Amino acid sequence: MESLVVPVLILLAVVAGVIVAYRATRGRKAAVGGAPSRPAGREQESAQGLARAAAGKLSESEHRRLYAMIAQGQPLAAIRLYREVTGEGLRASRDAVDALAAHPQPYRHQEPVEAVPEDDEPQRFPYRYRAIASKGDVTREVSSNMLNDEIYGRIRSLARSGDTEAAVTALTRHSDISPVQAREFIALLDD
Repeated sequence: MESLVVPVLILLAVVAGVIVAYRATRGRKAAVGGAPSRPAGREQESAQGLARAAAGKLSESEHRRLYAMIAQGQPLAAIRLYREVTGEGLRASRDAVDALAAHPQPYRHQEPVEAVPEDDEPQRFPYRYRAIASKGDVTREVSSNMLNDEIYGRIRSLARSGDTEAAVTALTRHSDISPVQAREFIALLDD
């Protein structure tokens, strides 16, 4: 029996040494930033933002049906419904349904965006209005005396609601730019 005491003590010392070395290595990696990780708060904010955006693409009945499928444990049917309704790809639909399941969103009635009225001739103002849009390194500017805050706000609302053609038409009517230039400008507004 005494012959086993020495090997057991050696084994315990080795195990204790391994545990101490493991904890020290793990602590060093965390201090140095061995594994880049995003803060949990940002991750949760982006998931909530995705859920909010996904819910905004659904009508009231589609919203109700999708959440019924999630509640019944039918995630594949919910993803299929979301894909049919929005036309998005499989991965985007899966991410949207996962976000909706993790962060439930109430249905919000979407106000229809009022189109810019089409008069015979746009009104000319005594000043030039400058509208600037940028995304990343790309910046576009429109300067016109047929634009003002109200008209530009409607154009921006049309672009953000997804009605790019109406926004392009309104922008070309109220400025001296081509439809191609207007599309480039509107593409920077649709976020």
